[in-house]
Amino acid sequence: MHEIESVAILGAGAMGATLASRVNATPGFSTFLIARGDRRDRLTKTGLTVNGETFFLPVIDPAQAPAPVDLILVGLKHHHLPEAVPGLDRLVGPETIFISVMNGLDSETTIGSLYGRDKVLMCVAVGIDALRQEGKVTYTTLGKLQFGEADNTQISDRVARVQSALDHAGIPHETPADMLRVLWWKFMVNVGVNQASAMMRAPYGVFHTSPDARAVMFGLMREVLALAACEGIHLEEPDLAAWDAFLQTLSPQGKTSMLQDIDAGRKTEVEIFAGKAVELGWTHGIPTPMNEMALHVIRTLEINAG
Repeated sequence: MHEIESVAILGAGAMGATLASRVNATPGFSTFLIARGDRRDRLTKTGLTVNGETFFLPVIDPAQAPAPVDLILVGLKHHHLPEAVPGLDRLVGPETIFISVMNGLDSETTIGSLYGRDKVLMCVAVGIDALRQEGKVTYTTLGKLQFGEADNTQISDRVARVQSALDHAGIPHETPADMLRVLWWKFMVNVGVNQASAMMRAPYGVFHTSPDARAVMFGLMREVLALAACEGIHLEEPDLAAWDAFLQTLSPQGKTSMLQDIDAGRKTEVEIFAGKAVELGWTHGIPTPMNEMALHVIRTLEINAG
């Protein structure tokens, strides 16, 4: 088995910077960032600051990449994907593996359409509390990456390679048997708590105690349960209870990524949450009134936030 030795990170936000800090601190990896133009210049000059420590990685324009890499970690916001992912051909070789830690259901398909679906593993990040403010990232809980093929009843060679690399970097991970179900579970959670928190400007603690906030969150999530059934994905009411149990462990002061975006005046990912739910609702003839409302409310907040 060819061990992973070279790692490129595309996207230096909260998630990308956190993973970069862990890989960079691990002996045996050749690690760099992928960026173009002004962003490349800025990252080269300022580096990355994670938990108060600033470090500098090589920043490579993909058009000038000297050779393919073993692993590409994609940690972009969804609206940056169409312009950032094309043009990575010099970085992609026969054994290159992509892992997208992006939200939503579609990033793997987008990447796979350009470089081959056989090069892309499914992945979700669970439990990380990374926060980016003024260009600096802080986190107290790294959470874990759940990743793999769609079906992991037998572990493939490329999954085993990534498992070994993550072990080496000290990044918690697991490989569920049914990754499609996990991908939809994370989508359901994001549709619920991310959007409800953004609309109400509410940290996790509000969802620990407020019946009204919880009603909004679970109402959004139940619309995803109905859509999942139409897509042949096994999600049911006990999955809501499992999420609620996990939610109670999160810091009351913690903020979802969408609330962080609203507070900072940044574009949110509402199109891949409510927008996707509404689109699937139209496809399957399933009403999604709460997600339709969330789509309009959050788009309005994007204009007036900051």
